[in-house]
Amino acid sequence: MQDTRKAAITAYHERRKRQGVVRLEMQVRREDAPLLRNVASALSDPARAAEVRALARARFASPKSGNPKELLADAPLDEIDLDRSDDLGRELEL
Repeated sequence: MQDTRKAAITAYHERRKRQGVVRLEMQVRREDAPLLRNVASALSDPARAAEVRALARARFASPKSGNPKELLADAPLDEIDLDRSDDLGRELEL
């Protein structure tokens, strides 16, 4: 009986893993628990998930890192003078 139960649980975990679901355990204040349950419920509801994800990412997402092109595109370069002078330095004969 135990082997059957263990196999069923393992199969369930594997199926959830293939679906992209992970288990998350948190410790929060008692008064915040209902709020986080509601957020988790909204994320699992297909009708509300996109809106909730967008709101959470806009407010709580960590800053992007890695792609220098995107970092430069987002950088405030308004006050920086990026013009180069035409002076090429000394003349060289090769």
